Amino acid sequence: MRLKLLSVLLTAGLATSLPANAFDLGNIDLNKVGSLLKDATEATRDVSESEEIKIGQELASTLLGASPLRKNAEEQRYVNLVGRYLASQTERPNLPWHFGVIDNMNINAFAAPGGYVFVTEGLMRQLHSEAELAGVLAHEIAHVLKKHHLHAIQKAAGTNMLADVAALAAKSDQQDKVSKIFNLGRDLYMRGLDKDDEFEADRIGVVIAARAGYDPFGLPAVMQTLETLNPKDSSLALLFKTHPLPGARIEALDKAMGTRFDQDADKPTLASRFRKMG
Repeated sequence: MRLKLLSVLLTAGLATSLPANAFDLGNIDLNKVGSLLKDATEATRDVSESEEIKIGQELASTLLGASPLRKNAEEQRYVNLVGRYLASQTERPNLPWHFGVIDNMNINAFAAPGGYVFVTEGLMRQLHSEAELAGVLAHEIAHVLKKHHLHAIQKAAGTNMLADVAALAAKSDQQDKVSKIFNLGRDLYMRGLDKDDEFEADRIGVVIAARAGYDPFGLPAVMQTLETLNPKDSSLALLFKTHPLPGARIEALDKAMGTRFDQDADKPTLASRFRKMG
């Protein structure tokens, strides 16, 4: 039932997409920044795309079971338009991408294999522009591109069980193994990915946002906002438990970006369009 709800809510009214020329890419050197994306589709070779999507559907269903989507169709459509436009600039544009804002005041964002990305209402309230939203979504898109969650689940399982998930799901006597896979995925959201995965998603996210014509400093701006918040605020507890601290992420991004994106700092932030969704 939750999967059906997921499909209905995330696809309703989303036939329109942002045009390819929605933003002026200006003089950004895509060949240069694209080098950061060249390995973005390297993944667990023994998991098919259909199996990846199935795993993602189940994990997304689990996330929505804990925190449903916000009942704001206009906001959901807007976030999907931004997210799908960003995804169209990546090496996996044909995944069945779904984006949503979940009804949760904790400050966080999540991705699931196969193209599922969620931002909490709490994080949305900390953002100031569409460029910042794009930076957050692009970071989560990068996790999907690199199949970080699949790698982590497979590592935790210690077997090639993940490759057989579709076949196992069809066998009633194998449900314990299927349940183990999804329990590992659920636990992963509480434990977090490796820090290196998070830093990599930050780097790739900046490139994706730049490719889409956004101000590439949107994601660093979000990190700066998070750094100003009270670290003892309970709404930040899970984010800080599962991610490197904002200061470390800012420092890593500063080293990775250097001056390469300075010429793109005047790309649109679209703050006014974002505020209309508030």
